Amino acid sequence: MLFDSHMAALLDAGVALVNALTDGEARGRPFTAPAGDALPAAVHAALPSPGARPSPIEPAQAAHLAATARELRQVFEAVAHDRLDDAVAVLNKLLRANGARPQLDRVEGEPWQVHFHGADDSLAVGWSAGCATGLAMVIGGDLAGRLGVCQAAQCDRVYVDTSRNAGRQFCSTACQNRSKAAAFRARRAAQA
Repeated sequence: MLFDSHMAALLDAGVALVNALTDGEARGRPFTAPAGDALPAAVHAALPSPGARPSPIEPAQAAHLAATARELRQVFEAVAHDRLDDAVAVLNKLLRANGARPQLDRVEGEPWQVHFHGADDSLAVGWSAGCATGLAMVIGGDLAGRLGVCQAAQCDRVYVDTSRNAGRQFCSTACQNRSKAAAFRARRAAQA
């Protein structure tokens, strides 16, 4: 594993927010991000440990996280196109806007953890700061190649590659299987 459990949780949350809250394509179909009354429930489902939070998430908090997701998508896409300067510019803007700052916090019954927001910050600011910091740590740790956009046709969902050989190309097994099946069909058609 490349990242400690806290950093992995932040990266997973960032990926989940981008994939759940940004328009595009998913697994071969157009994907329209939830909006309006559906947005708070989508945010609630995307964040880890939904049972630990009150539900539903306030609409203003959901809108903040949807805006963060759109900016995080820009980071993944910039990295995928070898435009690290663009990715860093977006991340630095997010870090400043959400007041990201490291500090140690303890939740009852758990060990000290590094958080990247104040204890009195809103849920949206906390997750925005944390997700942006997680991606900044990946890029700043010379691991930008671990951030990816699905290579399957008609899919633009994002992922963080935690594989040993850094060979991941797809957001999911479904997209990997879809791509392999399409390649097989193309080979068979070429032989016919």
